[in-house]
Amino acid sequence: MASSRTGGPLTPAVLHILLALSTQERHGYGIMKQVESDSRGKVRMGPGTLYGSIRRMSEAGLIRESDKKVDPNLDDERRVYYGITALGQQTLAAELQRYRQVVAVAHERFLLPDPTGI
Repeated sequence: MASSRTGGPLTPAVLHILLALSTQERHGYGIMKQVESDSRGKVRMGPGTLYGSIRRMSEAGLIRESDKKVDPNLDDERRVYYGITALGQQTLAAELQRYRQVVAVAHERFLLPDPTGI
């Protein structure tokens, strides 16, 4: 994972995890399912990648363990939920802006139609 302090590109796993957590707190399996859904089945994150990334992202201050506790009748009480931090949100926004700039150059260089229709 590139350091959020350097402004370098994020790994695909980190980007997908931040996107999954950008709308709500999730537990590990929920993150894996959201990544799969967001990528339309093209990205399937295994437990090793997921939890290794979560550990590094927590250490970097991008995400945190949540205090969220769910109804044990509805969910496994052992599940740990994760949420995105303010730094994680800033890092995600910066990465998405970096992608926008790259796509803009590609559109100019290859005379591609503007996907926004503008």
